[in-house]
Amino acid sequence: MPIETWDEIRTAYHVARIGTVSGAAEALGVHHATVIRHVDALEKRLGVKLFQRHARGYTPTEAGRDLLQVAQATEDQFAQLAARLRGAGAAVTGELVVTSLPDFATLLTPVLVSFQQAHPGLTVRYVTDTRLLRLEYGEAHVAIRAGAAPEEPDNVAQPFLRSSYALYAAQSYVDRHGLPAGPEEFEGHRFVGQDGGAPRAPFYRWMKENVPDSAITYRATEPAALVQAVLDGAGIGFLPAWRAGEGCGVVEVMPARAEWRADIWLVTHVDLHRTPKVQAFLQHLKEAAKAWPVA
Repeated sequence: MPIETWDEIRTAYHVARIGTVSGAAEALGVHHATVIRHVDALEKRLGVKLFQRHARGYTPTEAGRDLLQVAQATEDQFAQLAARLRGAGAAVTGELVVTSLPDFATLLTPVLVSFQQAHPGLTVRYVTDTRLLRLEYGEAHVAIRAGAAPEEPDNVAQPFLRSSYALYAAQSYVDRHGLPAGPEEFEGHRFVGQDGGAPRAPFYRWMKENVPDSAITYRATEPAALVQAVLDGAGIGFLPAWRAGEGCGVVEVMPARAEWRADIWLVTHVDLHRTPKVQAFLQHLKEAAKAWPVA
C-alpha cells in the first residue's frame, strides 16, 4: 500500500477517535485542510463513506468503525516499533536533501560540506533547481526559497535573509559601450533580462517597466545563466550585491534599492520540521549564514 494511503488511514483514524477535524489536526500536528483532504481522498479510494458530517463534527459510519478497529491495532504496533527505535532516532544519519535556486550554491555548498563533516553518517543531496520541489511528497527535507512567503498549509516557512540586488555591468561591457547616466539613456544600451512569462523577481519586474523591450538584447530563463551573461559582458543586468563584491570585475550601474530586495525563506514540511536531522541542519545553517555577505 502506498505511503500516502497509510497517511490517509492514520488521519481518518484520528478523526474517528476524536470526532472533529480540528481535534485530529491538532493531534497530528497538521493543518485542518490536510485532514479534510486525507479523509476525502480515502473515501474516494475505498468507494465508501467513512463519516457522517454534521455541525458537531464527524461520526463514523459502519465502515468507519471497521476502519477505527483496524487502525487502532496498527497504531499500537507502530507505537511499539517507535519505542524500540527511539534511541536511534536522535542520530543525524541517513539522507539529507536540500534544495535552492542555483544562485545560492556558492554560499550553501560550504555549509553542507561542514555539516556532513560533523555528521559522517550523513549522505547529502543538494538539488539546485528552479522547480519547487514538493516537500509534502518527501522530495526534500529543507528548501531555501526566494520571493513571497510560501503559503502551502503543511509547510513551515521561516524568514531567513533579505538579498539585495543592484544593476551591474562587466568592465568589458563598460570598455565597449560606456555607462548610462540614468534611465533616460537606457535605450542606447544593452541589457540582460529574464525570458518567458511575467517576471517573479521584483528587480526583473522593475526592468520590464523601466527598460525598453528592444534594449533587452540577451535573455535567459535560468538565474545562473543571467548572472553569467552579465559577468561575460553581454549587457547590463542584476546581480546579488554579495556576488558583485566577490571581485568578479563588474561596475555598479545603479545602487541597490529597497524594492529590488528578495526575501529568502527556509521551508520545511510540518512532519519533518522537528526531527533531529532537520533541526540540527537548520541550526548549523543559521549560524553559518551570520557570516554571509548578504544584506
